Parts: sequence; structure tokens; C-alpha cells
Amino acid sequence: MRAPSLNVLGESLMPCSTSPMTGFFRNGCCDTGPMDQGLHTVCVRVTAEFLAYSRYLGNDLSTPRPEYNFAGLTPGDQWCLCASRFLQAHEEGVAPPVMLAATHQRSLSVVTLEILQSYAAD
Repeated sequence: MRAPSLNVLGESLMPCSTSPMTGFFRNGCCDTGPMDQGLHTVCVRVTAEFLAYSRYLGNDLSTPRPEYNFAGLTPGDQWCLCASRFLQAHEEGVAPPVMLAATHQRSLSVVTLEILQSYAAD
């Protein structure tokens, strides 16, 4: 049995979203493992500005993709974002709010706690 995942605050990782269902493992949590090359570990509440930025970079998160059982995101949805994309959005001034309790501690290998806390929504 594996140990429970921890968030960036050193506490038990809380769920990010089950509607829409998110996470690398599509279990509602920003959990990670060896197969998660993108490190989908930052729980964010997407904004229209961030969705437009992501689409501009070639990752359209707002268009439904029924073949992947993906309804598309709308502003206010929570989603497990790649830590590197979050950092990139921060550097461009378009990072969305972060749910620290639902953000996996592995995010700290890419983004500092101080940066994540500056976007804290919880």
C-alpha cells in the first residue's frame, strides 16, 4: 500500500475537481506518478484569460473533445495543470488562482511555494 499523497503545505492532498473530472489519473486529484511526464500537479481555477493563453500556446482546454470524454473547460472550473505551464503562465502574467490544499507537493520541484501562495484561492 502506498503512502497518501501530500499537498504543497505538507498535508493530505485534497481533491481538485470531479466535475469536470481532472487529474492525470482522472480521479479528481492532482496526483502524479512515473507515467505523468507533464507533472499535472497544480490545482487551478481557470480564468478566461488563462484559457485564451493556453489556446494561443496550442493547448485548447475550452473546446469540447467528445472522443476523449472532455466537455471543455469554462472560467471557474478547477483543473490539474502541468506545473511547468503554470510557471510559464506566471511569467507571462496570466496565471490562474491556485488551490493549495489540492496542489501536489511535487509541484515544488518546478514552482516555488512563494509563487504558488501568491495565487492562493483557498
